[in-house]
Amino acid sequence: MVKIGNFFFKNRNFIFIFFYLAIFIPFWKIFTAENMGIYYYWWPIITGLFITVFGQMIRGMTIGLAYIIRGGKDGKVFAEDLVTQGIFNHCRNPLYVGNILMLTGVGVLSNSLLYVAVMLPIFLFIYHAIVLAEESFLRNKFGHSYVEYCKRVSRWFINPVGIVKTFASMKFNWRRYILKEYNTICVWLIGIVLILLFKYPELTNNDTNRRNLLAIIIVPAILVAYLFTRYLKKSGTVKAD
Repeated sequence: MVKIGNFFFKNRNFIFIFFYLAIFIPFWKIFTAENMGIYYYWWPIITGLFITVFGQMIRGMTIGLAYIIRGGKDGKVFAEDLVTQGIFNHCRNPLYVGNILMLTGVGVLSNSLLYVAVMLPIFLFIYHAIVLAEESFLRNKFGHSYVEYCKRVSRWFINPVGIVKTFASMKFNWRRYILKEYNTICVWLIGIVLILLFKYPELTNNDTNRRNLLAIIIVPAILVAYLFTRYLKKSGTVKAD
């Protein structure tokens, strides 16, 4: 599994793009008018948005309190320090938990049985393999400190005990959150907008012109915000720390 995890870690960006695009593959619906009534579409919308926003909140809390570099080095798992502060004091992989919830949420939002029943289990397997590869590296590098950390903190479950104290003892870094997360937020928001507008014509009263107009207004607005944030970061006008 460690070798499999290292392979997926090296190629994860391409793999995850595929998983994201798979949301738009036409397939049988989870919620339909036949099994949920005429307003069936509110079930995937409300449920999916709740899950995916919660996932982004977890990522935001993690990055804003104690950031950890997940990019690796030369395509391989790498870490300079063992980060155990912030949300990492409550879960060993909060960023991954956030990712899983974000994709699960948009999968439910897309109302795709294919995505929820097939793609998500594959995605979970890939993430589990990546985590095992990272754990092997961290165990070899940090030894006893990492072993004790693993005994104290769960791999996947976020322990809420003491989380208020964690926030009270640390300062949330909004700049770091925005500058580190703006790429993810941009793709995430555009995906949500496209799903809502093109999978749920009921939201625009089946008015194609209204739907297209909203898409033309909202998507470019998100891209402008993305480019502006990117400029602030690359020019050094705003720094994360």
